[in-house]
Amino acid sequence: MKKTVYIETSIPSYLTARPSRDIRAAAWQQITGQWWDEARAGFDLFTSELVLVEASAGNPEAAARRLEALQGIAELPIDEEAQELAGQLIARGGIPESAEADALHIAVAAVHRIDFLLTWNCRHIDNATRKPIIRSICGSLGYSCPEICTPLELLTEPEDDVPR
Repeated sequence: MKKTVYIETSIPSYLTARPSRDIRAAAWQQITGQWWDEARAGFDLFTSELVLVEASAGNPEAAARRLEALQGIAELPIDEEAQELAGQLIARGGIPESAEADALHIAVAAVHRIDFLLTWNCRHIDNATRKPIIRSICGSLGYSCPEICTPLELLTEPEDDVPR
């Protein structure tokens, strides 16, 4: 059985964006493309209506590229349970009030027992100081928090490259 991955909006954004001159953004674009091409087939992918709404925003041509990348990925429902968990993530200090959508991404993945939440959002989602708080909140409410990570962390290395 394959592990599951929730694709957050930053993934199709970096995957389909025009090449950036910013060194960090260019690296994230390259890593995202590498993960998409080499590793995604090893996982069952999921997204949500929120991702589709966010991916639809902005420049129509860029939005079309993002939505095309998301085609065929199963959509998880945003139900009352996910909304309640998102509210608790905010109320208990895991995610700031200004980042309600970020709390909802985490909540949808947690409620649906997704193994990994893939993101480049390191401000609110994949943030080393916030992740322990997020995990604690999810756990205290009976949910297993998905492993929040970037595509770089989910790239597998060939067997020969792994130190012994």
